[in-house]
Amino acid sequence: MPIVRVALDVPLSTLFDYMVKEGVDVALGQRVIVPFGRRQLVGLVMETGVDSDLPPERTKTVSQVLQDSMPLSAELLYLMRFCSDYYRYPLGQTAISTLPGRLRSLKPVLSKPLLNYYLSASGSAIDLHNFSKRKVVQRRILAKLKDHPCNIAQLKTLSTTAASQLKDLIAEGLVEYSSSNPSRPHPVGMAEEKAERVVAHTFANAHRLTNEQLQAVDAVEHVQGYACFLLHGITGSGKTEVYMHMINHMLKKGGQVLLLVPEINLTPQLENYFLDRFPDVALISLHSGLSEGERLHNWQLAQSGIAQIVLGTRLSVFAELPKLMLIIVDEENDSSFKQQDGLRYSARDVAIIRASQRGIPVVLGSATPSLESYYNAQIGRYQMLKLTGRAQAKARLPATSCVNINQTVMHHGISENLLREVSQRLARKEQSLIFINRRGYAPVLMCTSCGWLSGCKHCAGNMVLHLKEQRLRCHHCGYQIRVPNICPSCGNADLHPVGSGTQRVESVLQERFPDARILRVDRDSTRNKRSWQNMRAMIQANEVDILVGTQMLAKGHDFPALTLVGVLNPDTALYSSDFRAAERLFAQLVQVAGRAGRADKPGEVLIQTAFPDHPLFRALHNYDFEGWAASQLLEREMAGFPPFVFQTLLRAEGKQEAEVFRYLNDARTAAVELSKSMEYQETMEVLGVIPAAMPRRANHFRAQLLIQAKTRKAMQQFLKAWQIALDNCPTKNLRCSLDVDPLEF
Repeated sequence: MPIVRVALDVPLSTLFDYMVKEGVDVALGQRVIVPFGRRQLVGLVMETGVDSDLPPERTKTVSQVLQDSMPLSAELLYLMRFCSDYYRYPLGQTAISTLPGRLRSLKPVLSKPLLNYYLSASGSAIDLHNFSKRKVVQRRILAKLKDHPCNIAQLKTLSTTAASQLKDLIAEGLVEYSSSNPSRPHPVGMAEEKAERVVAHTFANAHRLTNEQLQAVDAVEHVQGYACFLLHGITGSGKTEVYMHMINHMLKKGGQVLLLVPEINLTPQLENYFLDRFPDVALISLHSGLSEGERLHNWQLAQSGIAQIVLGTRLSVFAELPKLMLIIVDEENDSSFKQQDGLRYSARDVAIIRASQRGIPVVLGSATPSLESYYNAQIGRYQMLKLTGRAQAKARLPATSCVNINQTVMHHGISENLLREVSQRLARKEQSLIFINRRGYAPVLMCTSCGWLSGCKHCAGNMVLHLKEQRLRCHHCGYQIRVPNICPSCGNADLHPVGSGTQRVESVLQERFPDARILRVDRDSTRNKRSWQNMRAMIQANEVDILVGTQMLAKGHDFPALTLVGVLNPDTALYSSDFRAAERLFAQLVQVAGRAGRADKPGEVLIQTAFPDHPLFRALHNYDFEGWAASQLLEREMAGFPPFVFQTLLRAEGKQEAEVFRYLNDARTAAVELSKSMEYQETMEVLGVIPAAMPRRANHFRAQLLIQAKTRKAMQQFLKAWQIALDNCPTKNLRCSLDVDPLEF
């Protein structure tokens, strides 16, 4: 019987040989169910027609060949192999983790048809101006369907009650629907034929491009084969409009486009914008906010070639796209593109590899590119495209200034200067944003008598005070307790919150401006599904006067009435042990500053700091990214940090501290011996074993070992040899991981 080699979701760096029964066809990239020990597992066929070293009596037989979905392409299988090799992660776990959840299940896929909703004849004839003002959600649904048909996921972005309101509209005969089930496997010819029929499209509301925008679009349109472009545009420079014209060019050629965004809360906003601009183009989203059925359905639309635009977060870089012609990575510097567990891949780097493999252009866009990407553009590895002016003629970059907190009156962490500016915006009916990247009421509760702090008993960190819930909560392990009435250490009743979080800032502002409409946006206030969409609609409708928020509000949003941004407590990043902390702070402040003055009203940014003369704030005042990046790159080169070296971090954690350090010291000994060989002597550096930045989390001790190399090739060769030694080090009761090109230490 023929033999196939199968990838399984098990922590072993090997493929497994199985026999296939006579008369059963198995294609490369097809899902199969196979026996593994006493279990049955879903596997992915990586090789067919191979010779096995196992004797026939020990070779098991494939239990079932799943025909409910099209096989994966050889191109995608190659990408999986590359990621497994580069990030030193088992091939089986790499391959299975890239699939939608439904395709990892033993049960055959039975997809429900996705309903598309559209206006009936009576619905199209209705005048929304005379429609009942009380039925706000129904009015929104009808207005959206007037533009184009939508599925339920798209309509739910309008309101949490969209589903029930839609039923009422159907009952009244204003809305109709049709079912389609493109998730069933398509013969290749059918998929291509259907995709060809929807290539003709309308590019609606095309804006007149500036000269810089036009040059950027032309550069990508005229490139032949692979090229990596870095689109460096200031906030408000119209990067999204440039993306639109690039995408339009590729759609005219009958291709597919993949657009990666860093965070899920940006996806619905972009999706609606794309639907307005490409009303008759097949567009899908791929992100964790979708149900498993929706995600599978969209993934298979991409796989069949029907979906022309794929808008998604990190994992979407592995979507099957047979007609892929362009990849765009928006906010390429964002750390959200780096997976922090399992397969620790960078979606940005994988996108570049995928574009190179396929021979197509890839565009990395950002107002503050990562220093690695910026350096690659400086040395000519990437092509630099610049947008130096704002897209709207009347829009100007906001004026940025610092408030010295040592020389001004402070009100619970907010300066009198900032409060005065907020008051002026309220008088002019303009919006203000107070940005503090810390949720909760206060970072810690302290006893004024003995100095007790609200530390977490499971972690080497403090529990955050959440005053409204009367809870102390650890943001690392989730442990929480009620706020004590007296100090657990000395019995003193005088416990004081230290520092500020979003809840405390909200409370101070409510006390100072009792008539203002204040909205807090953080992970706590947006826990409920669709809550952020509703909040964003309120902001857009100018139903909010003051926004208090974390980094959720820092990027990607366009609020025309917002003219003031106040930044609280940014100084902690200036003396962080993380060498990337200053780079992240600069990017974050540029992003949040870019929310102000995006329309015809001038914007202003006030940054509260104890170090107003710091070079970072001086560069920010002049929006001098080039000067800031040059100084940072010079420091990195002198210190021997990326992008001038390549790093890999070996992490270990366990309940016994001695076992953690024993394992890492054994691994270091093996690494040192290996680095002494002639092959690696000049290129490798093995540093010492040290505790992690948070040495204890959830009752686990954590430590790490850093390896550096002068070239990427040397690092990969070293890791391949070192992996053998690591596999021989006992890891019982430990969780260990290799992180290639780490971002967090």
